[in-house]
Amino acid sequence: MVKKADRPQHIVKTALGLAAESRWSSLSLREIAEAADVSPSEMYTLYPSKISILKAYFRSVDAAVLETKFAFDPEDSPRDRLFDVLMRRFDALAEDRDGVLSILAALRGDPVSALCLSAGMCESMRWMLETARIPASGSKGRLTVKGLVGLWLATLRVWERDESADMAQTMAALDKNLRRAERLRSMLPSSPRRSRRDEDPQPDASPA
Repeated sequence: MVKKADRPQHIVKTALGLAAESRWSSLSLREIAEAADVSPSEMYTLYPSKISILKAYFRSVDAAVLETKFAFDPEDSPRDRLFDVLMRRFDALAEDRDGVLSILAALRGDPVSALCLSAGMCESMRWMLETARIPASGSKGRLTVKGLVGLWLATLRVWERDESADMAQTMAALDKNLRRAERLRSMLPSSPRRSRRDEDPQPDASPA
């Protein structure tokens, strides 16, 4: 019997496992509850919808990144730091790859659910920038977050097709997208009141 404190994460892992075996869109909350060996009332209390399960899962992915002790070197550029942070996020996704692929396929046919998750995606990318020591506040930070969302989604499409053990295609795509974003960032007009910290190249890309 799973301890009460561990049940929320157990339910999420169970849902990802079921998604790997069948279509996420066809799974019911009842099936997830039965597989996780929890009562319908407890399931309702913890996760009243499948969207709530997905939000909890993606928060756990973010937590895996935030708990990582990155060994950044002083000479690392913002792009280098962000590359390491985002690849760590892909590593976390890879632990439940088949389930994640099933969920992503379902979300493409369910724009309402995808929209419900969009705010969480922005917050995730804000934390990724903060972890990479890149400013993510203010009007410029909001633009950077939106650009990074597009960059992440573009790279995610490559990750979905990348079956290599070392994620070589994903790394190449992420590096290319970050370099492109860096070039676009350098083409923007400079503000006379920018701080030296703001002068670090930051990603800014639109969704593909």
